[in-house]
Formats: sequence, C-alpha cells, structure tokens
Amino acid sequence: MKLLTKEIAEQLQKQYPMGSDMEQMVIAKLFDPCSSWSWYLINQDPEDFYYLWGIVQGHEVEMGSINLAALEEYRGRLGIGIERDISFTPTPAKTVWEKLLKGEHI
Repeated sequence: MKLLTKEIAEQLQKQYPMGSDMEQMVIAKLFDPCSSWSWYLINQDPEDFYYLWGIVQGHEVEMGSINLAALEEYRGRLGIGIERDISFTPTPAKTVWEKLLKGEHI
C-alpha cells in the first residue's frame, strides 16, 4: 500500500506554512500493525517529499518531524511494513493530541 496518495500529499503540503500550529488538521494516520506505534500526519514540506510533521504515538505521545523514507523502508518483526489507516478521516490536530494524552483510541 502506498503510504501517501497524491491527494493526501497535496493536503499535507497545503498546511506546511502553518508549521507546528495545532489549529491544523491531521490528514492521515499511519500505523505499525505489529506494534502500538502510530503517526498522525499534519503537514509535509513541498520542497522535501520525505519531511513530514505530525503527532507520534509510541512510548509517549509526541509532536515532531517524521521521515517518510524511514517509514516506507521499515519492516516489523513479521516482515510487515507500515500501513495507512484507510478509514481515518481528517481530524483537528488538537483533538487528536488531547485524545491520545487521555489514552483514547483514534
């Protein structure tokens, strides 16, 4: 599965000028089916396709840069790569952040 479609990339790049502003939308969710890690994508550098910004739910909930190339290359312990949640609908970043901090499922 392609992690970013052209449409998703366009939406992410449109939000790039807003930087780390929590008023943006989370456009897509990626996850590791072999672990509890998830990446909630907020924006993408139009000059560097592999530079993403978003919320990461791993050992902790954090916000920061995400390397798309690393996610595309990753294979978990069962040889399965990162997947895109095709049922995810764009959600305000602030809402995602608050729900994750409370331990709620997104």
